[in-house]
Amino acid sequence: MNNKPLAFRMRPRTIDEMVGQEHLVGEGKIIHRMVKAKHLSSMILYGPPGIGKTSIATAIAGSTQYAFRTLNAVVHNKKDMEIVAEEAKMSGKVILILDEVHRLDKAKQDFLLPHLENGRIVLIGATTSNPYHAINPAIRSRCQIFELHPLSVSEIKHVIMQALEDEERGLGEYPVDLAVGALEHFANGCGGDVRSALNSLELAVLSTTPNEDGKIVIGVETAEECLQKKSFYHDKDGDGHYDVLSAFQKSIRGSDVDAALHYLGRLIEAGDLVSIGRRLLVIAYEDISLANPQAGARTLSAIEAAERLGFPEARIPLANAVIELCLSPKSNSAYKALDEALADIRKGLVGEVPAHLKDAHYKGASALGRGIEYKYPHDYPSGWVAQQYLPDKLKHKSYYKPKDTSKFESALGQIYEKTKKKR
Repeated sequence: MNNKPLAFRMRPRTIDEMVGQEHLVGEGKIIHRMVKAKHLSSMILYGPPGIGKTSIATAIAGSTQYAFRTLNAVVHNKKDMEIVAEEAKMSGKVILILDEVHRLDKAKQDFLLPHLENGRIVLIGATTSNPYHAINPAIRSRCQIFELHPLSVSEIKHVIMQALEDEERGLGEYPVDLAVGALEHFANGCGGDVRSALNSLELAVLSTTPNEDGKIVIGVETAEECLQKKSFYHDKDGDGHYDVLSAFQKSIRGSDVDAALHYLGRLIEAGDLVSIGRRLLVIAYEDISLANPQAGARTLSAIEAAERLGFPEARIPLANAVIELCLSPKSNSAYKALDEALADIRKGLVGEVPAHLKDAHYKGASALGRGIEYKYPHDYPSGWVAQQYLPDKLKHKSYYKPKDTSKFESALGQIYEKTKKKR
């Protein structure tokens, strides 16, 4: 058998073999169109680890007639890139798959830029960092930016079953009997990281002694050991994890501290810090919001502390956040107001921007850049002046509906009603 890890061996060879990332490689989507038209442009793929950034890059390369080389911005030096550039000069074009692209130092960046400019090197960079913050603007401006998403549970199950059936690259030569619960655990417990799921599956298969019938039986306990996460799925369909997350949020929304701590404990036992953090942050802004404006910042601080500490100590800041969110007054007025505004926009209710709000630079107005007849609020003692801001067809709309859930939002509501009435 090939000594390379299962996740490496099972990488798709063409975009037609890709599982997931349909928004990019599905029929008629941007990367699929690029490959079909044989017109690739440099791109940066970003997203969490193990979701297929390098896989999609090799699949793109494998779907074209161009030579491709794979380098790592940390491990490989400028000399390695010079070799790729020489090959590009001879062949006309080379695809360079560059892992950790955000770690390019200035010398490597300066070397690459002219080759990206003339199109001899097509860069496909992969990174877990946000390219808008982590990548040099000169490189970024020459690349398309594509965000990849974690694979769904059903997509990961599909990849696992492919690996078990593939005799050439996968585990098809082994007589594996994978229990339904183990499949659910690999697919759910990896948190969308298909690399982790596949490599844990391979460890389970290779470390399990066949039974008397010659079968390699992989149960939930083995799956837990190999993925290093406890199973937290409570039904045959594998939806238990999402049920617990839902109950967690609804318990906080309902101000039931004891229930929220119970569900937090179940998620902690599962080791699912990512889902806990994401759900708490959503709750802080969806369910508490303006009723306790500081809850969002404190929740984020608790999540960051938990991530830095790791389990078991991570449970301490998480418990603080959960209790505060439970016992905070609740308000959903902010996002509801925006949703109502978005609903109007999607129905075509937009209207013309009032003339006095338009960009003055194009209207012959003063050098101060103020629109025609625009009243500058800072010129008034109160810092506020009555004038129309909404388009004519929407000028009587009221999206924000304040709730009397706390002193803070009550005060906001009073100011809102006062300004609305004057306007």
